Amino acid sequence: MSDASNMRSKVESEPKKPAVAFANGSTPLAGFLSEEHFRRMLSRERKRSERSRKHFVLMLIDGKGLKSKKTDALLEQIAVVLGASVRETDVAGWFEANAVFGVVFTEFGECEVSTAVKIIEAKMTAELQRSFRASQLTSFQISFYSFPDGWDGKGPAKLVDAEFYPDLFEVEKKKKLSLLLKRVMDVLGATVALILLSPVFLVLAVLVKLTSKGPVFFRQQRVGRYGVPFEFLKFRSMHVSTDAAIHKEYVKKFIAGKTVPSGSNPDAKVTYKITNDPRVTWIGKIMRRTSLDEIPQFWIVLEGQMSLVGPRPPIPYELETYDIWHRRRVLESRPGITGLWQVYGRSKTTFDEMVRLDLQYSRMWSPMLDVKILLQTPRAVLSGDGAY
Repeated sequence: MSDASNMRSKVESEPKKPAVAFANGSTPLAGFLSEEHFRRMLSRERKRSERSRKHFVLMLIDGKGLKSKKTDALLEQIAVVLGASVRETDVAGWFEANAVFGVVFTEFGECEVSTAVKIIEAKMTAELQRSFRASQLTSFQISFYSFPDGWDGKGPAKLVDAEFYPDLFEVEKKKKLSLLLKRVMDVLGATVALILLSPVFLVLAVLVKLTSKGPVFFRQQRVGRYGVPFEFLKFRSMHVSTDAAIHKEYVKKFIAGKTVPSGSNPDAKVTYKITNDPRVTWIGKIMRRTSLDEIPQFWIVLEGQMSLVGPRPPIPYELETYDIWHRRRVLESRPGITGLWQVYGRSKTTFDEMVRLDLQYSRMWSPMLDVKILLQTPRAVLSGDGAY
């Protein structure tokens, strides 16, 4: 039997959820989850998928286009169709209360996720066509999202489907005032830093220009929160026209845990950055050692694409090697100039340890934690430990 036949058999033969009804024409009853409960279950399924690497599919039916005196009745009818069609292993409920239905489909066996989507779409479309007139079907939209999806850091738009991360947006709502305070701290801190460091800024700009050919600043595309790319800025520390393939290959191996210590000491820590990089200029080595090449990033903080504290923004090609759970480091927090990794690990941790520090920061975040990290950053910078 083919994979598609196996999937179709699973969809059609598994026990169905009991038909649902609405109390007072608006609230779904048994077998249909509330918005809060459904979003919690969706977030849990996403986290499970991050560990197991098993795909699941989210189907959304948007009923916001229903403009009728019988809207509640039509929503109830959609809910009844869903309740009678999905399996007991699936999760159905409100993605958005009284507006958008959601169903999480899991356990596809050996079936490819693309094939599963086609089968589910065909089945649900047929069920809805039996229950609604053609004019009614055009009033609501059906969309499908699979997780995990392809994510390689390429493209101009967001690289993740926000629908899979309701927990992150709920945290933002709960911490709205704290996040506003963080933004105020970012603006004030970046402004003060640029004013105080302006003499150093000018001296470094002149040295970079006089010691090697090329522009003063190094510009590079980086990946910000939710996968949105932005232009990263720092003082140029390398000769121009250098081959990025060296760093690309090294970082890919490091993220995958395939790099080995350089030199004669097999017990040495593998670093996130290449040591003794021949592409770096003499002034570039000094700037990297003291992190002075990072000064221009305060402008990016003022623009709002970075924060003073947060995970370091990755280069797009790094995402090609990311494990599924690694991506959370650029989803849960805005990227920053400094962070837990820079203070406690810097370039001497493994990549997995770095990601765990970033996720720990996201879980524990508070304005006071940012203050503590900022106060410890000068010590880490002056020590130069792990900087290359």
